[in-house]
Amino acid sequence: MSGFREGWVGPLALVAVGGCLGAALRHGITVLTPGVAALQDPITGTLAANVLGSFLLGAMAYDAGVGQVVPTRARLLVGTGVLSSLTTYSTFAVQTSGLGPELAALNVAANYGLGFAAVVCGQRLAGWLS
Repeated sequence: MSGFREGWVGPLALVAVGGCLGAALRHGITVLTPGVAALQDPITGTLAANVLGSFLLGAMAYDAGVGQVVPTRARLLVGTGVLSSLTTYSTFAVQTSGLGPELAALNVAANYGLGFAAVVCGQRLAGWLS
């Protein structure tokens, strides 16, 4: 039984701790990022968190594909925990559903376009540094 616990409790704890840190970081970014004046929802904070998280996940994904410099436990803590909680599809979807059609389309384009661009930039930076 103890072997079973050791096999999944440690990784689960790393993901849980990282998730807590990532959610707190996202909240901090949202609070500190100025919103669009005409809106009640802090969509710019969500956009900033999604782009930052995408950039960092892109860098980690590149590392996983070529060298695996980042140890597995650090990947669980930072990649699966922190960065996956930092980025948020559900908040983005809820905020977008409350916008008018033009602003909703702009928010979707900004989150997806900048998110994909951030992944590519993160991968290229990781490749350049390795």
